Amino acid sequence: MKKTIKDYELEGKKVIIRCDFNVPMKNGQITDDTRIKSSLRTIRYAINHGAKVILMSHLGRIKTEEDKAKNTLKPVAQTLSKYLRKKVTFVPQTRGKELEEAIAKMKPKSVLLMENTRFEDLDGKKESNNDEELGKYWASLGDIFINDAFGTIHRTHASNVGIASNLPSGIGFLVEKEVKELSKLLKNPKTPYTIILGGAKVSDKLGLINNLITKVDYLLIGGGMAFTFLKAEGFNIGASLVEKDQLENCHNLLKKYEGKIILPIDVITAQNMTDETETHLRFINEIKEDEMGLDIGPGTVKTFSQYLNDSKTIFWNGPVGCFEYKPFQEGTKKLCDVISQTKAYKVIGGGDTASAVTKFGYANKMDHISTGGGASLTFLEGTSLKALDIIPEKD
Repeated sequence: MKKTIKDYELEGKKVIIRCDFNVPMKNGQITDDTRIKSSLRTIRYAINHGAKVILMSHLGRIKTEEDKAKNTLKPVAQTLSKYLRKKVTFVPQTRGKELEEAIAKMKPKSVLLMENTRFEDLDGKKESNNDEELGKYWASLGDIFINDAFGTIHRTHASNVGIASNLPSGIGFLVEKEVKELSKLLKNPKTPYTIILGGAKVSDKLGLINNLITKVDYLLIGGGMAFTFLKAEGFNIGASLVEKDQLENCHNLLKKYEGKIILPIDVITAQNMTDETETHLRFINEIKEDEMGLDIGPGTVKTFSQYLNDSKTIFWNGPVGCFEYKPFQEGTKKLCDVISQTKAYKVIGGGDTASAVTKFGYANKMDHISTGGGASLTFLEGTSLKALDIIPEKD
């Protein structure tokens, strides 16, 4: 068991908490504050135990000076102030005199949020490449480091691994919960155990498939990645997405795990992805040369449902259609409904799947919705999570 925030005496200490405030923004406004709310328990615990709370996070990707303006964390500070019902001091710097003086003035139970850690990426990607000097500098600002950003737990950044290398460290409640819930999918999950994989690319999910295929009873495949499998089976997939370099891998998986990997039997096709496009329902042997498969069809939903209804454990990562467009929402929406009504332990693997489940109103029907799509995949692949590994074990 990793050390947590509860293993440290926080009274009067400067506690750096790495959060995941990488929230969607539009015109300077936060459009979904789920990740902010997910961090509140850890932040409140630190406040209630007399800490001087220093918050850090990234937001978006910073490649140019222009990216800074649209990716400032100032709106996050304002939202945090509302939820915490207290002032959150925002410092628009990632280092330097202004930041250091603001921290020096902090009193117990006060909260400070510093600017987007990825602003440091403009200078040789110092944050994303875990620059040693930057990690030491940020660590010098605090006494204790708590990592509560599950979304970046698989990354080796200065704001997680870099700081943890230089300070007494632990994990927050959000990361603790993620590890606990996702571990249930690896350690003696109740069977039948069914995984749904969607999204665009087989290559993104190959590690997960190889690690879990022997542990699951059924693997249901939708989304763009289904067409590489269908092509490997010999079907004409028209203009649908295909990863030619993965055809052999897909063929071998289908042959080795015959009866375990379940593919679509029908799809919704169109010539382009728009809300107004003309669509067609096609069996998988009827796709026209100029059509793309962009959602699973009702026959596939019915087939998938038969496996899901009997399942005791379900993990879903990747939408089964381009749900951002109305003509291609039904497959993902109907699977949300089917899964929500099962008695299985239901885990949603973050990212676009979490967005879809929330958008269609099924979030409160799931047992766990991960806050990290890539992180949850890496965890279930059995791959090392660098920013978690560096946290010391409990004594």
